[in-house]
Amino acid sequence: MEDLTKARAIAEIALLAAIIVALGLMPPLYVLGLTVPITAQTLGVMLAGAVLGARRGTAAVAVVVLLVVASLPVLSGGRGGVGVILGPTGGYLLGWLPGALVTGLLARRALRLPTKARAFGLVGACLVGGVVVVYALGIPWTAVVTGLDLSTTAVGAAVFLPGDLLKAVLAGLAAAAVHRQVRIDHMRPDRELARAR
Repeated sequence: MEDLTKARAIAEIALLAAIIVALGLMPPLYVLGLTVPITAQTLGVMLAGAVLGARRGTAAVAVVVLLVVASLPVLSGGRGGVGVILGPTGGYLLGWLPGALVTGLLARRALRLPTKARAFGLVGACLVGGVVVVYALGIPWTAVVTGLDLSTTAVGAAVFLPGDLLKAVLAGLAAAAVHRQVRIDHMRPDRELARAR
């Protein structure tokens, strides 16, 4: 039984990592000459945390980051390599790791809410982890790499907010649908696990 659980965990991690990579097939969109592109991959990062939880969601994102470090073209626009991390987008990419972690931690709490409120809780988890945490690393990193002051960089990042807010809503609603249809034991609230035994 333990082998089956491990195999399932590996499959879940691989699936979400593949989804993040697949979302990178959409070409990046550079707005107003900014150095950081709009991509769909942050949607996958939010999904990883909201669906798989803190540990497995972060592991899925870590797989993608390792593929980037290994110079595989898994990011939007076929980008990859250490140069991406050292460039202006590096902070956002590294921010995916704590972003997925925080999303997963908050998603577990959201699943303790009454059924009708869970979707709102999951959207909130995606907003905090996938937007606030990622921006908290990405904005200062971009400011340092580009030599711009923090306030100018933050104002520039505001261009991405509407799209990221939409991605958080989509990821939260999708995660709620997944949790309604699929039993993910490590994400279930403790009282539900106790009833299931």
